[in-house]
Amino acid sequence: MSETPPNTLQYRFDGPEDAPVLILGPSLGTTWHMWDRQVPELAQQWRVFRFDLPGHGGAPAHPAGSVAEIATRLLATLDGLGVQRFGYAGCAFGGAVGIELALRHPERLASLALIAASPRFGTADEFRQRGVIVRTNGLDPIARSSPERWFTGGYAAAQPAITEWAVQMVRTTDPGCYISACEALAAFDVRGELGRVGVPTLVLVGSDDQVTGPAEARTLVAGIPDARLAVVPGASHLVPVEQPAAVTDLLVRHFTTAWQAAPDATSTGQIPVPAHPAAHPVPVSGPVAAPVQPGPAQPPQSAPIAEIAPAPVVPPQAQGRPDQYDAGLKVRREVLGDGHVDQALAQADEFSGDFQEFLTRYAWGEIWDRPGLDRRSRSCVTLTALVAGGHLDELAPHLRAALRNGLTPGEIKEVLLQAAVYCGVPAANGAFRVAQQVIREETTPPE
Repeated sequence: MSETPPNTLQYRFDGPEDAPVLILGPSLGTTWHMWDRQVPELAQQWRVFRFDLPGHGGAPAHPAGSVAEIATRLLATLDGLGVQRFGYAGCAFGGAVGIELALRHPERLASLALIAASPRFGTADEFRQRGVIVRTNGLDPIARSSPERWFTGGYAAAQPAITEWAVQMVRTTDPGCYISACEALAAFDVRGELGRVGVPTLVLVGSDDQVTGPAEARTLVAGIPDARLAVVPGASHLVPVEQPAAVTDLLVRHFTTAWQAAPDATSTGQIPVPAHPAAHPVPVSGPVAAPVQPGPAQPPQSAPIAEIAPAPVVPPQAQGRPDQYDAGLKVRREVLGDGHVDQALAQADEFSGDFQEFLTRYAWGEIWDRPGLDRRSRSCVTLTALVAGGHLDELAPHLRAALRNGLTPGEIKEVLLQAAVYCGVPAANGAFRVAQQVIREETTPPE
């Protein structure tokens, strides 16, 4: 156990002090106890390191706004402990952290296992919507629905104690940290970078996972050069809990056969696990898991190959102020949501296309992206201006944006009451009708 400064993570160790370190990363809404059934066997060969996400499992509530920030805190924690090189297995959010480590800090990683993971988790809108629900209703709706996302129906019915454990684990998470983690997953998208993951990787998924299922797992295997797929039958999203023996067996086999030694193993202070050839498959026996499939064959390389591209020639007209279109499109999607923006751009034609480009570049790239006001404040200003101008047809998407930007329904009510005084009761009356409907739709938990 540990005391936890804001830039590190709460952690615990199990296993021999002189063994190589194997890190187990948790899923969103869980604690390190999701790995309890794996630890006894893994700790026979490895120094097992488990950590909690901020605000989970009693960890201090220091929210992290990105997957990269969690990876940075993890490395800071390991640096303080003198751990330089390690194997890593992560489930769902923990898998995203593993991919981030493989892409940004490959020198630290000896081997990787991604469980119930994806290069992009659903859509950004889905996770921002979840944040709206938590901000409005607390974590209870998410907690009550977690067993159906995490476990197969038969398992949940047969294991009521574990089902209740899952509900309580989510319910006791800090809401602000949960919302920040949702924002981190909303922004996480490494689909175009998988080819740079350079360590042996096991991709493991439950056959019945409806959250990040076999399709997402196959995307990872197709993109990562040295990756293998294992599908565990009879398991859903939280497969280490539902099928602990199968997951433990697969992890032991993977990390004992696919562990890359550090360039200078003596400098790490750890005992390296003997590495087998990269093409050696992870054997799976018995009924617990489907055969592990190798990824695309890659030519042997003694060292990573890099190509230095010539500096692009910048045309004279582009050497002044940078074009804000791309930045504006990013902000526009973050605030209004992918669905709304995709629909607006799809409806644009030769006549209206220039106007959509104008909106993206100037309204969103120049104004909404300015640092002088935060997005909550800009939403307040925007709602008031729309009410004042009588633009109720534009109000609904900006009410949804305000909820995503962190305003609560109570705060939106105060904005509209203020607008009633200064913009007129009839305008506010129409705005309240629109807001009532939008808030009901956006904050009602899914059944």
